Amino acid sequence: MNDLLEQLDQTIGGRSLFQRGQKILVAVSGGVDSMVLLQTLNALAKTNRWRLTVAHLNHQLRGRSSDADERLVSRAAKSLGLGVVARRVDVQKLARTGKLSLEMAARKARHEFLAQMAARLKISHIAVAHHADDQVELFFLRLFRGAGSEGLAGMKWRGPSPANPKIQLVRPLLECSKESLRDYAAANKIRFREDASNAWLDIQRNLIRRELLPLLKKNYQPALQKTILRLMEILRAESELVGGIAEQWLASDSGTGILPVRTRTHGQDARATKGTFANLPLAIQRRSIQMQLQRNGVPADFALVERLRTAQGKPFSMMPQVTAQCDASGQLHFRETSAAKSKTDQIALNLASGAGEVLFAGKQIAWRVSSQRTFRRPPPRPGQESFDADKVGARIMLRHWCPGDRFQPIGMACAVKLQDLFTNQKIPRGRRHDLVVATTAENELFWVEGLRMGERFKLTPQSTRQMIWRWKPGQNAGVAGFCPSC
Repeated sequence: MNDLLEQLDQTIGGRSLFQRGQKILVAVSGGVDSMVLLQTLNALAKTNRWRLTVAHLNHQLRGRSSDADERLVSRAAKSLGLGVVARRVDVQKLARTGKLSLEMAARKARHEFLAQMAARLKISHIAVAHHADDQVELFFLRLFRGAGSEGLAGMKWRGPSPANPKIQLVRPLLECSKESLRDYAAANKIRFREDASNAWLDIQRNLIRRELLPLLKKNYQPALQKTILRLMEILRAESELVGGIAEQWLASDSGTGILPVRTRTHGQDARATKGTFANLPLAIQRRSIQMQLQRNGVPADFALVERLRTAQGKPFSMMPQVTAQCDASGQLHFRETSAAKSKTDQIALNLASGAGEVLFAGKQIAWRVSSQRTFRRPPPRPGQESFDADKVGARIMLRHWCPGDRFQPIGMACAVKLQDLFTNQKIPRGRRHDLVVATTAENELFWVEGLRMGERFKLTPQSTRQMIWRWKPGQNAGVAGFCPSC
């Protein structure tokens, strides 16, 4: 067995990255990294009884070259007897409309596409071709952005997709260098295409790869990759320890939460309890606050964490109409400052019966689920949407907007803050809390009153059941002319 193939086989088995007999979606761009990933996984698939499907996103950034990449990937998949799914996305347009960098727009479009394909094909794991050189480049990218130990630790072997936490991204090549991948491709006559955008110096990652790293290796540290990867391993272990202790602290009951760490108080060792947050190690204080901010959809930049940590009891503005303050035990308390408080009423609905109606928050809502043998997207009508019923699920929740909610309207490449969408749509602040939203059992928004339907829940040629969803102002459910079975 080839050295790289043997290394990959041992890595996957030793780290339990994939299980025998499972389905794997392989992300393939057409470059040497992903083409080698495809060929090596295919070589190991028979022994492990893996069922591979190839996924390719055409970013439409390089005209005919992008189309040639797509053709190469399609031919390679078919030559191996594998199924392939592909999509074309105008990434430049997404970058303009979303006010994102080209690299960030491409990344978001790619993650969204892969997650959607995996969900559609009922595949829980996506294999991507990140390798050791990518890790080193990412280290410097995050270093320049001021990341902490969690960010500098780099990519994990496996983790949830940014677009769908139920789907795992797996990186089997993280210990393999770019050079070893090129050597394998040459030895096994694997065709691949060079991405000309890798030479664009207006992309920071390319600057790091082509200018900074060669300079550091030549003048400062020839073994730069080895030392950086070792440092990232150290940072990952320490970051996981700090994160674990912070989780315990936040989960412990006030006044009784004992942590397995000791702090120094007036020269004496003392167990850290909920009442002594200020005596916790500084790293744990910061991580505890960072976690709480992230869970509430607030960007946890260093300055904000420090303001909350060092000024206990003092409220700070997080976003329009929302403040937060840190109490003596390190718990954050979020509070709305305007008269328009968030409405907390909500109702759970079971759609298994196939049809029904309900009166909620002054809105009369009705639904009907039916089979769809042939693809037909109903024409748009005021007060009506049609969803893929299987993606929505049998149990949903009706509620009002909450700070931190994110939503991906149809046509958008990724989810954004619902508050930003309200601002773009010029929806008055006082009106926002009156709007009704509907979520899946996993709390993913699929409908927001007054906005377009959710992208992930639209009807497609693969949809087998549709849910017709209607709403209108109403005083009593079941009024004439509003029948859920119509």
